[in-house]
Amino acid sequence: MSNAADNHQQLEGLLSDVDPEQDGMARNTTNLRTEGRKGDRTAEYAALAAVLVFVLVTWGIIFANDPMSLGWFTYHPILQSCAVACFTYGVLTLQPTSQPVTKAAGLQRHQIAMFGIGIPCILAGTAFMIYNKSLHSALHFTSWHGTFGIITVVCLLIQGLIGGASVWFGGAALGGGMKAKAVWKYHRLSGYIVFSLTLFTAYLGGAWSGWVTGHSNSLVQFVGYTVAPVVILLAVYTRIRPSKMKFV
Repeated sequence: MSNAADNHQQLEGLLSDVDPEQDGMARNTTNLRTEGRKGDRTAEYAALAAVLVFVLVTWGIIFANDPMSLGWFTYHPILQSCAVACFTYGVLTLQPTSQPVTKAAGLQRHQIAMFGIGIPCILAGTAFMIYNKSLHSALHFTSWHGTFGIITVVCLLIQGLIGGASVWFGGAALGGGMKAKAVWKYHRLSGYIVFSLTLFTAYLGGAWSGWVTGHSNSLVQFVGYTVAPVVILLAVYTRIRPSKMKFV
């Protein structure tokens, strides 16, 4: 009996040394509700599989056509496809979260995927393409892919800055509190629009650019740049929670 009492006292002492905030978060993690709806997991797997196909097809086409001979152009599709993969994951990882603990973790993953990897990749890929064209005195933005591409990059930058401003330092840049929170729902809505624009630009580059059509199998091209983007878009959209935006 004395041993049991001593153990109880030691346990109480340990608990008293735990930071209240950490203790609260630990308790919250043990009482998490299931957040996914029926079909959400299937849609997530479909999106991830489709974006993997998109990346593999892109890389496969580049490396099957003597990448060293392509100059700086080589880095454009490789980096842009990585960016698309990061954007897809960044959207998927934040979609189902609805509790404080999972929201915080999802937001962290979202920012790493978007700001930490995705946007740097797409900026670098765009810069390599512009530099490559400049080296060959080629005109810029003469195709639909190039036109939509630069529009998409600008939109992504604006989207990222607004999203960051609404959460960094408590949303201080936007007035903080409810003012910043009110902006977040528009960031979420516009994010889906910009994501769709990104996939459409990828489709234009893969399905209609002269270089890709002349250096790849038509079936591979169709699967990688038409089927895969459509599957990604449909899978992501089936996981949307309109209630999170609270426009009404």
